Amino acid sequence: MLQEKAKHLYNSLLLPGIMVAVLWLIHSLQWLTGIRLSSWGVLPRDADGIWGILFSPLLHSDWGHLLSNTPPLFVLSAIIFYFYRKVAIPAYLMIYGMTGLAVWLFGRGYTYHIGASGVIYGLVAFVFWSGMFRRNIRSIALALIVAFYYGSMMMGILPGQEGISWESHLYGALIGIFVAYWFKEKIEEDERPNEYSWQKESELPEAPFLDPDTFEKTKSEREKEKLWRRF
Repeated sequence: MLQEKAKHLYNSLLLPGIMVAVLWLIHSLQWLTGIRLSSWGVLPRDADGIWGILFSPLLHSDWGHLLSNTPPLFVLSAIIFYFYRKVAIPAYLMIYGMTGLAVWLFGRGYTYHIGASGVIYGLVAFVFWSGMFRRNIRSIALALIVAFYYGSMMMGILPGQEGISWESHLYGALIGIFVAYWFKEKIEEDERPNEYSWQKESELPEAPFLDPDTFEKTKSEREKEKLWRRF
């Protein structure tokens, strides 16, 4: 049992670790070679910019941008892969792809949108609203933890912030809510309430208050019984 939990923890940290490593590798290559890959970001409603749906979360404008996104991306991804294993991969892919698609359809069309922050907002919304939709102790506890640590991020969905793709934040959060609702019935085994032994016992058949033979016996039969008792 302990070995299985350790293996599950390892697997839950492996994929987020690979994701973060890829981000750092790409940015390091940009920094070392001087090549700018921002043109591979999302450029809304532009045929060439549609590739950004796939590549924009992998690109960052500078080291500060990458550093600010790394911890929440790793932690939130690990939470989803550890606690929501049944839906982790499809939920992650939906948040990743649908956020980029929404930015391509409805974002500002005069600039490239890059960075993993849209995915991060989607993950925050997914964990928080999963607690609201599932309403079990574990998911609610996770929702409260995420709200405590990342609740202030919701200011990032407000428009008019220079140099920030608030559209990615907004659409990521909305997609996260949608995905949480979509998978709300996919309950994990350890999310189910404990069933106590008294709940498993079958109910005893109801016994009649009076012996049914009392009414079925004829008067003559009862008289015979009285005679036998006398002897």
